[in-house]
Amino acid sequence: MELDYRNPGLRLDQAKNATSGQIGWESPSNIAIIKYWGKYGDQLPRNPSLSFTLSNSLTRTSISYAPRIKGEPKTGLNLKFYFENKLNPDFSKRVEKFFSRLKDIFPFIEELDLEVHTENTFPHSSGIASSASGMSALAMCLCSMEQEIFGTLADPEEFLQKASYISRLGSGSACRSVYPGLVAWGKHQDLPPAADLYAVPLEETQIHPVFQSFHDDILIVSRGAKKVSSSVGHGLMDGNIYAENRYEQARRGFSELLECLQKGDVREFGEIAESEALTLHALMMTSRPPFILMEPESLAIIQQIQSYRESSGLPLYFTLDAGPNIHLLYPDEIAAEVDTWLRETLQPAIGSIQIIRDKIGTGPQRFA
Repeated sequence: MELDYRNPGLRLDQAKNATSGQIGWESPSNIAIIKYWGKYGDQLPRNPSLSFTLSNSLTRTSISYAPRIKGEPKTGLNLKFYFENKLNPDFSKRVEKFFSRLKDIFPFIEELDLEVHTENTFPHSSGIASSASGMSALAMCLCSMEQEIFGTLADPEEFLQKASYISRLGSGSACRSVYPGLVAWGKHQDLPPAADLYAVPLEETQIHPVFQSFHDDILIVSRGAKKVSSSVGHGLMDGNIYAENRYEQARRGFSELLECLQKGDVREFGEIAESEALTLHALMMTSRPPFILMEPESLAIIQQIQSYRESSGLPLYFTLDAGPNIHLLYPDEIAAEVDTWLRETLQPAIGSIQIIRDKIGTGPQRFA
């Protein structure tokens, strides 16, 4: 039976608690190892994906809410949206569109004045999954509002599953940011709990200790917004002649990744991660119209990584999301060597680049 969160009973005349307050959540970005690229229906994935939830690449969001003035028509949203303490019309339109989709799930949002404040610890719209962290933070806030106003969602698993479901409606990959550690989204026979409607976390017994402290250093090649949005890129998969082979490749890679995560096979993990990253960008280049999101510096860094790995024998690998920035993936035991290489070799060779030091994280945290 399909999950249905529509609930006409969540209106203020049914509220159990005060209907004014503030909720705040910070939610992390995530980096997919098996990539989600291509969707169908209502934000559903064409193939399963598997990601690391990060620790330091965060969106911090708060929602202040109060009942709308008596006598004021209670139709439509009354929403103000601030990004980094400034009204942002472009982001506001996307948030309003997201909230409008949720009126049957959270009908009370039309009865409230809403003010949203949000900020990132990393550049937005540049291919570091800011939509994943942003939409998941909003979803967590909305679920907490429901919990506080109506006394629902007391069970933590129920809370997180609903937040994941809601996040997906704003940005597909956002559903994975709700959970810590390694997270899967999309049906697959090798992981029976996995679903298209929401993400599920891998159990600790499914993850070798070497991957439970894995690093992801993000090399910021460009802070600018992407020329082609991920949403447009997903849509172009519908006409891509390689699409069906890609979906089969992802399903096969998902099985292989689950196995090497359990065994602790860092080399195979790295090979899968790099293949997936380059396949993602190859799909962009073979779309109609084609587009390229990597920059010359992206390719230069990839070549430096490959050269260093060959000369040192150390398990340092890369991946990219839908953008030019490079994610360095490596186990904690070689962190000192990687730091030296970054400072003494890569930065002098490439020039000045910002590095966000990150690693596998513990998931969203409430702060208000």
